[in-house]
Amino acid sequence: MILTISSLLMMFANLMQQTKKIIQEKYLKNDSGNATTNTIAIEATDEQIDEKTQELKDQIYDIIRTIKDPEKPATLEDLSVVYENGVEVINQRNLKLYTVRIEFNPTVPHCSLATLIGLSIRIKVIRTILENVKLDIYIKEGAHTTEEEINKQINDKERVAAAMENPSLRDVVEKCIKEEE
Repeated sequence: MILTISSLLMMFANLMQQTKKIIQEKYLKNDSGNATTNTIAIEATDEQIDEKTQELKDQIYDIIRTIKDPEKPATLEDLSVVYENGVEVINQRNLKLYTVRIEFNPTVPHCSLATLIGLSIRIKVIRTILENVKLDIYIKEGAHTTEEEINKQINDKERVAAAMENPSLRDVVEKCIKEEE
């Protein structure tokens, strides 16, 4: 029996519809049949959520401030490449997700290592944070001559994965993110 791609896609779509229907029937309807969400856990207060968001922001800044510059014997914090107000954390309560936006400012508008710095920030945060986050890393607007292209590169999962497969590039990133003992 030979299945075409379109028939496989139709089968998958039907399966997804059936799964969605089962989930809705089992978990999203109360006894009267109205669609509702059943809350088992006690909801966190807005104050607790704000506190957790601020803790995550502080944790992320502590993680990225110690990254070493690829060319200089200094950290990104020492060079003012990263700064506290460059980290923004938004709690997406409905998605059980935090959106983390990190802005950094290369030391010069034509910094040839800006992409490497962004890559180092991404790798260190991803390896360290246990929370469910959507991570966006950007060069400060107007701070680099090719900021749009660099922003695309450091926020593209495939490009990041490809970069980390390059042994020499991976070694440089590892040296940048290595913690001092």
